Amino acid sequence: MNARLDRIGLGRFAETGERLARAVTVASVSFGRGLLWLLAAVIVGCGIWMLMPFSKGNSTEPVKSDVAAAEAAAPGDAAAVSPEAAAPVAAAAELDRLRISSQTWRRGGLGSRALVTFTVRNDNDYAVTDVEIVCAFTRRDGTPLTARSRVLTDTVSMKSRKTFARIPVGYVNVNADQAKCSLVAARRA
Repeated sequence: MNARLDRIGLGRFAETGERLARAVTVASVSFGRGLLWLLAAVIVGCGIWMLMPFSKGNSTEPVKSDVAAAEAAAPGDAAAVSPEAAAPVAAAAELDRLRISSQTWRRGGLGSRALVTFTVRNDNDYAVTDVEIVCAFTRRDGTPLTARSRVLTDTVSMKSRKTFARIPVGYVNVNADQAKCSLVAARRA
């Protein structure tokens, strides 16, 4: 073909076209190989991610605190309780007159984070601080999804209530439809 085009002076265009066709072929093969390597890297990365253990905040099991463990201990075992374990029992005594009177939640951060608004009511004769809450998120049918905890360092005065507005609790499942927050621990101020 080059011989015919050389007669009329267009041989160099034919050579340019052939070179361009070869370059396009080489580029498409390289691009295809690159996509295969990318796919292999994604598959290996997902496999490694699936083998990693859950962190404490990402499991679907409800969070159990030291307070619940101290309350579950039998009263006859009081001599066996160490001084470190006696501190949560004192914190549990504060919770009987401390409660959440109202709560709502909404999504924030492009729909992946939970923002909780609630009111803590303190009927004790002393102020409390370091209030720890646990929010359990469920589907519409009641199936549990995730539980997130948060410690609030603000002080709630004695015989008063305090509203905490739009507190970021953490990342939640996209299927979460309901939230129920409860108090876990508090400390005297």
